[in-house]
Amino acid sequence: MVRKSPLKSNLSISAFFPCYNDAGSIALVVQDAYKILKGISKDFEIIVVDDGSGDESREILERLKNKIQQLKLVFHKKNKGYGGALRSGFKTASKEYIFYTDGDGQYDPSEISKLVERLENDVEVVQGYKIKRSDQWYRLIIGRLYHYSTKIMFGLRIKDVDCDFRLIKKKAIDSIDLENNSGVICVELVKKLQDKGFKFVEVGVHHYPRLHGHSQFFNYRRILKTMIELVILWFNLVLFKKK
Repeated sequence: MVRKSPLKSNLSISAFFPCYNDAGSIALVVQDAYKILKGISKDFEIIVVDDGSGDESREILERLKNKIQQLKLVFHKKNKGYGGALRSGFKTASKEYIFYTDGDGQYDPSEISKLVERLENDVEVVQGYKIKRSDQWYRLIIGRLYHYSTKIMFGLRIKDVDCDFRLIKKKAIDSIDLENNSGVICVELVKKLQDKGFKFVEVGVHHYPRLHGHSQFFNYRRILKTMIELVILWFNLVLFKKK
């Protein structure tokens, strides 16, 4: 008989999902997360951070709250950006480990178990990487350019900084200050955790086509804004080594 390690058998975990106009997917994401977490932990919570959605996301979440007692809802009155949603999720999470992924359904919450399997006492971050990215050709090209640019600029040692499927020890999150309100926060997060010396392990996860809504990132104005924010972040974290 294979015995579970105490770390995994007593898992305490918060799972949160940023949501922005994800009415078409957020209910299924939460329900799938509930099913898998109920099977692997007796001490868990699910958090959805609605970042000022203008669709029916909030009404759907309120109905879900009546069915899932472990569900916590955070509503932003105005859109704060992806980074703002993540910061709210990290602040709200109360368990020993924090998992997060997007609420648009492009990742399968049931694969949380793949991350949990890699937990050991000396591991602070279990980082997902996309086995194969399921996006249009131009997004694949931009994604590759973004990956290699940030990897070189910031000295990142992971396979896929753009894979928002992460399980992180809360103590590690609490030891860093996250400041960005945009998607650049993912680079900031990984860089600061890496510079603190926390141990990463990586796991391949599946990536699926977006079935509802559309990405907020892929337009020229946002791409230019991201490039500027990356340069500013590089000055702060690499040139001036701001902690």
